[in-house]
Amino acid sequence: MYNNSERRKFDSAKFDSSKNSFDWPFRLNFYDKSPWYEVSLEDFERYALDRLRVLAEIESSFARNRSWEELKSVTTRQCKDHLPLNSSSASTVDTQTERRNDHLGHFVLRLAFCRSEDLRRRFVKAETALFRVRYESDDTKERELFLQSRDFKWTEVNSEEKLQYANELKGLGIQQPEEGVPMTERIYKVRWTQVPDLVNKRRVLLRDGWAYVPSKEQLSIVLRAFEANLENALDSTARSIMRMDGDTRLTEILNHMSRGFVAGVASEYSGPTTGNEIRADMVDDLAKRHFPLCMRNLHECLMRDRHLKHFGRLQYGLFLKVLGLSIDEAIAFWRKSFSNLTDDKFNKEYKYNIRHSFGLEGKRANYPAKSCQQILLTDKPGPSDCHGCPYRHFAPDNLHTSLLATYSSQGLTSADLAEVMRTVKEGHYHVACTRVFEITHATAGVKKGDGIGEGESVTHPNQYAAKSIEIEKAQQGDAMAVE
Repeated sequence: MYNNSERRKFDSAKFDSSKNSFDWPFRLNFYDKSPWYEVSLEDFERYALDRLRVLAEIESSFARNRSWEELKSVTTRQCKDHLPLNSSSASTVDTQTERRNDHLGHFVLRLAFCRSEDLRRRFVKAETALFRVRYESDDTKERELFLQSRDFKWTEVNSEEKLQYANELKGLGIQQPEEGVPMTERIYKVRWTQVPDLVNKRRVLLRDGWAYVPSKEQLSIVLRAFEANLENALDSTARSIMRMDGDTRLTEILNHMSRGFVAGVASEYSGPTTGNEIRADMVDDLAKRHFPLCMRNLHECLMRDRHLKHFGRLQYGLFLKVLGLSIDEAIAFWRKSFSNLTDDKFNKEYKYNIRHSFGLEGKRANYPAKSCQQILLTDKPGPSDCHGCPYRHFAPDNLHTSLLATYSSQGLTSADLAEVMRTVKEGHYHVACTRVFEITHATAGVKKGDGIGEGESVTHPNQYAAKSIEIEKAQQGDAMAVE
């Protein structure tokens, strides 16, 4: 992360997280100080991806119009899984290591998202929401110490000034004490430019360019300071990023991460791969009941044309493999699907590739199924191709028609499509897919905002199908219990 002259300034002996217990004294962080420690390339990528998973889900929450409480609940769960950050009072965890990882992840993503105005804007919005979630859940005493440690350019209003503007402050909902008793509620005086949102909502008293802010609105001052600090830092980073363009190891990682808001961040899906789950003759029925639109489209093209081009076979074949189709069942499925070919032509031109995808030929690699991000950003389909993501690659009219034709039997109506098409237009393709999942599984008790479980968005086709199958099995189990 440093050039040679910068590296000489760093003495690794001076940094030891076990000795320097106050490198990160607070859970909250404005990220003023860039990383001063050396990290491995593995950690560089790992902790940034952990953070990106959280920020991508926050971005999805905005696109899905979740309330603040819903967003806060989803983000808290995501942080617990991917980005734990405990208060200093937690005695059973290494809070310094947690804070170091959080610090590192933020700065790596700052490098990834500084490259365009749109990326900077979205990054600031998601980071500010994450900061607010942490602020509201922070230990009260620790939060107060953090606020005291920074200069927010506010002045606490004294008793004389409170008395002077008592009537005006009453209009802000501040409780007035009995006559002769001083007002105890804290009020902060800042330049009105620090709280434009509060000025717009008439939640402050304005006098001579100063805004008198009640303590209940203190968070607005802090959030605005956080945003301004991060915006300036991103502008500075954008001007300096060219120094790193020569390091292909880093630029490749950063380019990959900057696409994280397009389709969320999915781990390689590790569903059932034993081959015991599904047979070739089950695929058609499963496709109609459980597959996401991308795989449903591939299946229907295959049944109609009795053929798929290379990238279509690759996308669909790996999906079916991870879903639970064994090598023998896969060969049987593709042979039956390619019914217009002779056995000799099928064996010579297609059987090898099927075995190769299972790791039985060539370099014998066990290939994972493609995630939403890979489908969206690689191997763009041409006019006669069937692979890709319909939400991104279909024309709006074709997508509208395809959604109704595919899912109307599962409860999707024309009235539902306005919301779905809006998210598509805004570029939140995985959010549109998640909303379709919620609508088509509403009869099973899935509500708007539930996603595929605990509010999580779809980031992998196998994730969609596996959850759909799981819901159906749970329903069947309940029905049998009732009988």
